[in-house]
Amino acid sequence: MIQPGRIALIGSGETAARGGQAFDLLARQLTGPLSIAVMETPAGFELNSTQVASRVAAYMQRRLQNYGPSMHRVAARRRGAGGTDDWETLLPLLDSNLIFMGPGSPSYTVRQLKGSLAWDLIRLRNRLGAALATASAATAALGALAIPVYEIYKVGEDPHWKPGLNLLGDYDLECVIVPHWNNTEGGADIDTGRCFIGRERFEFLRSQLPENMLVLGVDEHSGLIIDWVDRICRVTGRDAVHILHGQEELDFSSGQVFPLEVLGDIHLPDTVQEGIDPQVWEEYRAMEEHRRTVERQGALPKEIAALLQQRQQARDLQDWVKSDQIRDQAAALGWKIIDTPDGQQAIPE
Repeated sequence: MIQPGRIALIGSGETAARGGQAFDLLARQLTGPLSIAVMETPAGFELNSTQVASRVAAYMQRRLQNYGPSMHRVAARRRGAGGTDDWETLLPLLDSNLIFMGPGSPSYTVRQLKGSLAWDLIRLRNRLGAALATASAATAALGALAIPVYEIYKVGEDPHWKPGLNLLGDYDLECVIVPHWNNTEGGADIDTGRCFIGRERFEFLRSQLPENMLVLGVDEHSGLIIDWVDRICRVTGRDAVHILHGQEELDFSSGQVFPLEVLGDIHLPDTVQEGIDPQVWEEYRAMEEHRRTVERQGALPKEIAALLQQRQQARDLQDWVKSDQIRDQAAALGWKIIDTPDGQQAIPE
């Protein structure tokens, strides 16, 4: 059975003292050196998207300094070359055990990630134990459906849902996630709760949902950490998390822990690669194997490293007899030399 990493759904305030508590809990429970990837995607349409991601990265670097984190900003702003379908741009994801996505637009986030290489890699890394933290727009984008906040609140479109990334659907949890649940920026004049669209419009939206669709509301400067392995949920930050299912509403305050089953009948994927593009999975496996081989070769005994060099010289000269003799010498020392598309590899037998 796979052991996925924890997922932190932050309503807002990820760079504030209370809102950022989720990062502390995630980092504390990770093993190995802390390596963080900050995705630029949700705000990729903004001219200052680099600064947005950099501010979050700098905050996490300071907040988690006791863990000595290595920090990577992933500048995958949109689909295509250099973006969410580009291996080279996304390489930091392969080494990261904490991945963060934050403010921006839910609609844009879904459009740039759904069906992309980046989204497959994020899901793979999470299923292999990396923690995933989202805030604001990215949190809203993770549901089966997402509120198009900009389109409704800023442009004036009629209230409607758009398809979401449906990350929790991988665990048989069909839900919509509403960050900024208790927002009050509009003051006494404008109701900006329920992710800025107000209660009245939200209730209309809720009436359009399938009957059994769960609604998960996350307050400002608050978060929900989902632990698939220990099968618990923990509320962090300043306020609360709200779970609406049919006519029932459950409210859990900061610090409370409740069973995962409160969210629904959760099932882990049968395999790490379930629902992942097969080609992406094969390339991921090949890259991981190559990396492990390079790491092993970095610790090769001097005599084996020397034999590899001599054998490569023999092969360059097409001296196949000498090449085979060197392979036999390595075998006598307990090492097997194999040839791969990436070059020679020496593996202890």
